[in-house]
Amino acid sequence: MPDTRDHSLFEPFVPRRFLRNRHAQTLAGNFLPRKSSLPEPEEQLFQVEEDVQVLCHCHWQREPERCGTALIVHGLEGSSSSQYVIGTGSKAWAAGMNVVRMNMRNCGGTERLAPTLYHSGLSGDVGAVLRTIIEQKRLQRVGAVGYSMGGNLVLKMAGDWGLSAPRELKAVAAVSPAADLAPSADAMHEAANLIYEWKFLLSLMRTYNRKAGLFPERFKKIARWPRTIREFDDVITARYCGFTGADDYYARAAAARVVDRISVPSLVVHAKDDPFIRLLPETREKIAANPAVTLLETEHGGHCAFLAQANGYDGRWAERQIISFFRQHGLA
Repeated sequence: MPDTRDHSLFEPFVPRRFLRNRHAQTLAGNFLPRKSSLPEPEEQLFQVEEDVQVLCHCHWQREPERCGTALIVHGLEGSSSSQYVIGTGSKAWAAGMNVVRMNMRNCGGTERLAPTLYHSGLSGDVGAVLRTIIEQKRLQRVGAVGYSMGGNLVLKMAGDWGLSAPRELKAVAAVSPAADLAPSADAMHEAANLIYEWKFLLSLMRTYNRKAGLFPERFKKIARWPRTIREFDDVITARYCGFTGADDYYARAAAARVVDRISVPSLVVHAKDDPFIRLLPETREKIAANPAVTLLETEHGGHCAFLAQANGYDGRWAERQIISFFRQHGLA
């Protein structure tokens, strides 16, 4: 496979003034208001497993089959309305692409559509949606984008497929992907990151309690809430999703396990100062050895933030690089 990686095609990342700190970047990236330029979506349910549907918000150009398409996947406890999904979708739409904003099962208020939980290994759900839109809309050029957990999902999907990926899948992009799940979960419990861990745990437990209320015969009430993400994955994710424990879940669900098998041109955007996403040396070696995967690594950027100066655009640097990457591969 020829090595087509060329970092000169991407713009250098210079953090916005006063936002060099990892936490400042991460929090500003999450809370600064965004504007959407997307038209009203078409809501569509996709069957991804027996008794399991997911909701997508679709924006189709006038002749969808003649345009590239961006399928965008959110992160942990996010949804199709997450700001980075809206931002990336708006840029893809402005570049002439169709946009499909996907909710993973249970996300975006869709708990009733699945009797199961979602987790970081359900790349098959993304693949099912991708194959369906290709068939239904006769699409010829599709790109998949994922953030954080979604980044792990799209990379794992491409790695699981390997050389058997649909010919219509032209590119994959992952921003701050949780490709090494175990060290990333453990990093969440570091003292400086407890605010993030508590936020995720509170949201995860609220989601779980809603599921237990909807499907009491399947999910049991938890007497004592987990105190860490690893404990949540050990007592809830593993128990109800077919894993023997958190370690088994992290090993089987991590994209790092299959990143060396990716054959579709793929972009991984990662900040060295990400507060809690860790890329292990072995994963870096696999990426470096795979000519299909480009690692665009910056000194700063935080988690899913990458806020640069707003010079002629909104300063969401990672989103801009994704559209540039998609354009390089004929999607825009």
